[in-house]
Amino acid sequence: MLAQMELSLLRTDIPALVGGVALLIGISLVLVRAVAGPTAYDRILAMNAIGTKAALLIAMLGFITQRPDFLDIALAYAILNFLGTIAILKFIRHRRLG
Repeated sequence: MLAQMELSLLRTDIPALVGGVALLIGISLVLVRAVAGPTAYDRILAMNAIGTKAALLIAMLGFITQRPDFLDIALAYAILNFLGTIAILKFIRHRRLG
């Protein structure tokens, strides 16, 4: 019974760990793009990608800890990330938000 439990943990934990590490590597690569981006639009796109990857990381953390309420938090974070990106782009284009 203990061997089955350990095997089932390996089936879910190792892919989740690999996915989490891949997301963290992706965030670090996009962070380099945010710092080195030649234009403001490159930096905004990079910050939007970081926010999206962070929402995926929150959802994955909820999957690993078996807490489905983290998915609601991830969705709310993704919506705020999208709205913030739109607001920043509108401000850059028109120099006002209203």
